[in-house]
Amino acid sequence: MSLFAQKRPVLVTCPKALPPFLAREMSGLGLPGRELAAGVLAEGDMRDCMRLNLHLRTGHRVLLELARLRAKDPTALANELGRLPWEDIIPADGHLTVDSSVQNEHVRDSRFANQKAKDAIVDRILSRKGRRPDSGPDPVGACVFLHWREDAVTVYIDTTGAPLARRGYRKMPHKAPLQETLAAGIVLATGYAERGGHFLSPMCGSGTLAIEAALVALNRAPGLLRSGFAFEHLLDFDPVAYAELRREAQAGSRKHLDIRIIASDIDPEAIVAAQQNARTAGVEGHITFEVCDFSECTVPEEGAGVCVLNPEYGGRLGDAPRLESMYAGIGDFFKKRLSGWRGFVFTGNPDLAAKVGLKPRRKTPLFNAKIECRLLEYELYQGTRRTPKPAEGSAD
Repeated sequence: MSLFAQKRPVLVTCPKALPPFLAREMSGLGLPGRELAAGVLAEGDMRDCMRLNLHLRTGHRVLLELARLRAKDPTALANELGRLPWEDIIPADGHLTVDSSVQNEHVRDSRFANQKAKDAIVDRILSRKGRRPDSGPDPVGACVFLHWREDAVTVYIDTTGAPLARRGYRKMPHKAPLQETLAAGIVLATGYAERGGHFLSPMCGSGTLAIEAALVALNRAPGLLRSGFAFEHLLDFDPVAYAELRREAQAGSRKHLDIRIIASDIDPEAIVAAQQNARTAGVEGHITFEVCDFSECTVPEEGAGVCVLNPEYGGRLGDAPRLESMYAGIGDFFKKRLSGWRGFVFTGNPDLAAKVGLKPRRKTPLFNAKIECRLLEYELYQGTRRTPKPAEGSAD
């Protein structure tokens, strides 16, 4: 069984509300797909999966469908899995991790299904090869994923391993950092990839928004930051083909930017973390870091662009007065210093968002973990925007 030569269903998972952005990314890579609640379904082969793993910014895992089975309980699952030619897919001297999403009346804990599946797979390999792979929960080798609903089981080869959100650059996370895929989704939702310009990230925290914006502006594939993917541990893995895909990705990356990316935070420790993360990501030289209040950050004198703020959402007793003042200050900052720019506020607190005092042009729903949030866009006109009065005598 060659996974590299056949077109199969490819499911790319992502956080809720990000499928539209993921679908556009995949279409741009030549794999148009159908949006699902938390992913996009397309068709491709293993080479396509390798390319998706390298380039996707908003996806979490790239799953290549292997088989569809019927299993009413764990015993039936093991029997069905034991019929698949795992010895042609997973090295006998390698490592195997099994993960799953299960809704079946006979399974209370998905870890039990993972164990039964793992045993069936390694026993099949042992019977054919005389030895069996090691196994464990850490995705350090080949990975298999099961989607089990009632008696319907879809078996996937997880070509990713550790989720794509783990770019590898965030060594110093600081407080409540945005997940990398969410930060990339926010950057893409602003239209920055198409419209370009400067990028301001006041209240930058650990710098994730600024780093993802730099990767977008440089057209740098985020997967190039990774040290390895699960597909590299499959028997049919072609290192020559993968090296060529990496060279293509590197060749498509820009070396210099003619715009500015500025990240600021009032907390000096946040800036230390952000600088270290940017250094690890290889983009430190493309970002200016400042320690200051958001209202005092540098705004380039020439040109315009995008400014994205991710203020606190509140929730603790006594937060409201301080945060109401902060959100009102964001509105003042937009009006006084960012004329002609596009301003964005990402927040999970609509009551505080109202304190900005400006009417958002657009509200894009996104999720920060389980918190339903909005990315609010404010178009900041130069001067006062008024509808011109019709001239006297005109037919209006």
